[in-house]
Amino acid sequence: MNKNFEETAARAAPAIFVVLWSTGFIGTKYVLHNAEPFTYLAIRMACVVGLMAIIVAVARPRWPDRAGIGHSIVAGLLVHGIYLGGTAVAISHSIPAGLSALIPGLQPILTSTIANRWLGERVTPLQWTGLMVGLLGVVLILHDRPMSGEAGWGWLASGVSLISITLGTLYQRRYCNQIDWRAGNLVQYIAVTVFFGIGAWLFETNVVHWTTEFMLALAWLAVVLSIGSIGLLYWLIRRSAATSVASLFYLVPAVTAVMAYVLFGERLDAVAVVGMVACAAAVFLVNRKS
Repeated sequence: MNKNFEETAARAAPAIFVVLWSTGFIGTKYVLHNAEPFTYLAIRMACVVGLMAIIVAVARPRWPDRAGIGHSIVAGLLVHGIYLGGTAVAISHSIPAGLSALIPGLQPILTSTIANRWLGERVTPLQWTGLMVGLLGVVLILHDRPMSGEAGWGWLASGVSLISITLGTLYQRRYCNQIDWRAGNLVQYIAVTVFFGIGAWLFETNVVHWTTEFMLALAWLAVVLSIGSIGLLYWLIRRSAATSVASLFYLVPAVTAVMAYVLFGERLDAVAVVGMVACAAAVFLVNRKS
């Protein structure tokens, strides 16, 4: 029974991860109605630190050594700090939630290129084909979108997010795989809380409207995203090659776009739907063994 449960969980984990990760863009749009990007993220990470501290106090995991702490800080700043900061800034600059996932959705191409050299992972011709199909899918979803003015700054922030989440995922796999996820995550979130706190103090007014919408979205982002989906991501990184895990990010723009269409009425046309199908095909090809 236990083995069957583990096998079922392993098969379901990628789909669950994609859905949870996609809700992060939706939740961010809700919280940004009531707070500036760095201010909201500082509050979110402070909440996560409190939750992780309780988990660590109960579980008493093995604590990383000095090098492990340093690696955890770097991985945290990349995966949580710059990536989330860039995403929040993009949405705050009028990039629709459904589109804010698109540039980070190019991660598989960048990851496979770096992983091929840095981690020594072999990317097969079939996987390269899948990666290019996924790139085409993202381009189709992105077609006919504004790229100048305030939106231009938003796309720039999304580009920074792409680089950060790519490097963070690879760094996590190379240097943090042997660190207990509970202790490692606590170190990461403490570092990121300081990072966002300084950013909010330097660049923002720190005004927060504590509406029901803000608090519910904040709770979802802190608990389900920062603990649930990040824990699941690191579990997938430990079990799979970096290229295979990164390929899941091709599905995030499509799933986010569907959610944004339902919740916010963001446009979803026939060409974008074709792009979503291409993204799904890309994940299938990249995860083939040959």
